[in-house]
This record gives sequence, structure tokens and C-alpha cells, in this order.
Amino acid sequence: MTPAPHRSHTDDLLSFIAASPSPYHVVASAAQRLEKAGFRELRGTDDWTGATGGLFVSRAGALIAWYVPEGAAAHTPFRIVGTHTDSPNLRIKPAPDTGTSGWRQIGVEIYGGVPLNTWLDRDLGISGRLALRGPDGVPRSRLVQIDEPLLRVPQLAIHLDRSVNEGVALDRQRHIAPIWALGESREGELLRRVAAAAGEDPADVLGWDLMLHDIQPPGYLGVDREFVVASRLDNQVSVHAGVTALVDAATGAAQPAFIPVLAAFDHEEVGSGSETGAQSPMLERILSRSVAARGGSDEDWSRALAGAFCVSADMAHAVHPNYSERHDPDHRPLPNGGPTVKVNVNQRYATDSTGIAVFTAAAERAGAPWQPFVSNNAMPCGTSIGPLTAARLGVTTVDVGVPGLSMHSARELCGVRDPGYLAAILTTIMVGD
Repeated sequence: MTPAPHRSHTDDLLSFIAASPSPYHVVASAAQRLEKAGFRELRGTDDWTGATGGLFVSRAGALIAWYVPEGAAAHTPFRIVGTHTDSPNLRIKPAPDTGTSGWRQIGVEIYGGVPLNTWLDRDLGISGRLALRGPDGVPRSRLVQIDEPLLRVPQLAIHLDRSVNEGVALDRQRHIAPIWALGESREGELLRRVAAAAGEDPADVLGWDLMLHDIQPPGYLGVDREFVVASRLDNQVSVHAGVTALVDAATGAAQPAFIPVLAAFDHEEVGSGSETGAQSPMLERILSRSVAARGGSDEDWSRALAGAFCVSADMAHAVHPNYSERHDPDHRPLPNGGPTVKVNVNQRYATDSTGIAVFTAAAERAGAPWQPFVSNNAMPCGTSIGPLTAARLGVTTVDVGVPGLSMHSARELCGVRDPGYLAAILTTIMVGD
């Protein structure tokens, strides 16, 4: 693969990230790309009988999409790419208007494993969704994205805290309320500002899921621009690669030998335990319903799962040049060396030798390199949606991911080539032989 296709892929990735500051925007961005490729959205209340071609279901911050080739048997096995749409950040509380000492502030709650120091002194906008009054009493939803420098969590000056460089942790409860104005707190001020940005009447807002995001745009870094730097690389790199692979599988010259599926879950960063998380029955119900829609029986459903394969794609750790002792000495992935295959014998990752064989064979056919990853035995191992999907569906699963630095930071880094490598491998797996 030449440098030009990789740059084209990452240019598109940066556009995807810039348009997707919240999980709800990730779903909207993915749906827009799928619809452009000819996919159509199904509702839970629709009749799915006989539905073929490109299809998807979206629910809040999650999306399940699949492609049914013309004439595919009901028992055709699935090739699933599992990802997640959420990223650690600061989320706005239900009663947000607060302040102290003459400053107007916003109350926020920490979502996921946030390195709080990375959110200090950054220009922050607001994004998410509003729940609004709708016709006939049925609520409606509206996305909102304010890419303006509205808020900031200010660092305490070193003159007032000489221990700041000694690794003293930020007080998680007292010191993270961002400032955004001077004066006394005004009840309803934030709601009015956000509603205005969405073109809605504040009186129609019944609730919200709002969060903060760094408004610095994604871009490239390095002497030769060999790195991608952006917020939410974990895990929008994988969502974007999964969407790209599914569209390529659906629109390529060769019809897929399987039913390619993209499962983009929400709430992975807090355990996946929600109606749209990997622990929910969402994927299982949608896939089983798709089998039934093609006239399949329970036996066909069991056969489709028996031949299924899942790639759980989530960001991975590249070896850190300043903390190399934190990594396994024989497993030190580097950016632009290809995606990693993540292994943990205690099943924090679901990878086994069969999964490795399928993934590496696909990498060979795609002409893409890959790297093995194992955590240092002395360090706690992270996890992903792989073990949850494997346990829920009982399918062979491999955990993989693009290696990067500054995971969960307000601004992360990965190699410019690796997202394209991942997409190429995923396409090969989805299409099959």
C-alpha cells in the first residue's frame, strides 16, 4: 500500500472525528456515510421481511449495520466488526449552573477513565443531544454541537501549588467545574445557550445528554507528518475503519461470502452495561431478526453463529519512549507498524490462536503488517468489547487495535498508516474468500 491511500484514508478520518464530538454524532456521521453508499435505516417497528442489501439500525449512541448479498441463504455466517462510539470526557450535570468567588461555572461529571490533567487549560465546546417536546406528546431528539471556546478548566498557577510537578492528583470533586463567565450563577443560563445553538425553544427541552469536547481540530504531527493527533481516536479510528470496510465490502466488485456486520456500541468506557452497550442483547436480537427476515429458522440462526467470526477493534498501546519499562519487553508495538493483535490468557482479551490465524491471514491478503501485543505482567491489563461479544454470542473473536500514545487523553496520537491498514484488513475479513 502506497503512502497516498493512507493519507487519503486519514484525511477522511480527521473529517469524521471533527464532525463527531459525541457518541450521538458518531452514529449520525456513520449513518450518513452508509446512506450515501445505498444503505437504508430500519426501525424496530418496521417489517423486515425479505430485507436485503445494506441495512442499519441506530439507537442513541449505538449503531448496528449489515449487508445482505442478493440470494444469501438464511444460515450465511456473519463477519462482525465490533467497536465503540464513546470516549472518556466531562459530561454536564442535570443542574449545571454553579459558580464561586465571582465566577460562573458549569457542573460536570467525569465519564470513564479521564486523565484530568489533559483537560486543563484547553478551550472546550459543548456537544450531545437534547430531548425535546414533540408532536402528540412523543419526545423528539436534536443533536447539538457548539465548536466555540465557551469553557475552560484552569490550571492552578505553580506559584500557588509548588507540588504540581510532583504528580499530585487533581481533586476529582472540587476542581473540575469549568469557568465560562464572571458574575453570579444564573439558573437556566446553560440551557438557554445550548437551546439557542440548536435553534430550539428552551421551554421545549425536557432533558439532555451533553458533554464537553476540545475544540482544537484534529491534524498531523511530526517532521514528515507521520502521526495523527486528535481527540477521541479511541475509538473513532475503529468506527471509521469499520464503516469504511463495510461500505467497501458492500460496493466492491466481489460479493461477500458472508454477512458483513458493523456493531458500534456505546458506554464501553464505563463497562458496556446499558441498553446500547456490548453487554446488552441489542446485537444478538438484531442479527437473529435478520435471519428470520430471510425466512430462517432457529436452526439457521444457530448455523449462522456457528460459522461466525468477530473482530473487536479498539485502540491499543504503542510503546511509550519515556516509560518503556511499563511495557512487555518483547511486545512493544510502534506507530505505522500495523494494527496490533491483543492477547491476554486471563481473557481480558478474547483472542486465541484461531482468531490470530484468521486475522493474520487477512492481513497477508490485504498486504498490511500487524504487530502482537501483550501487557506487562506487572501491570493491570485493559479490556475491550471482545470478551463480552464472545461470551454473549459464543463466536470466535479476536481483539485488535491501532497502537497509539496518550490513550484517553483529551488529545491522542497514532501513526498515519495504521488506520488505513486496519480498514484494509477488516474489508478482507468481511468479504472473505
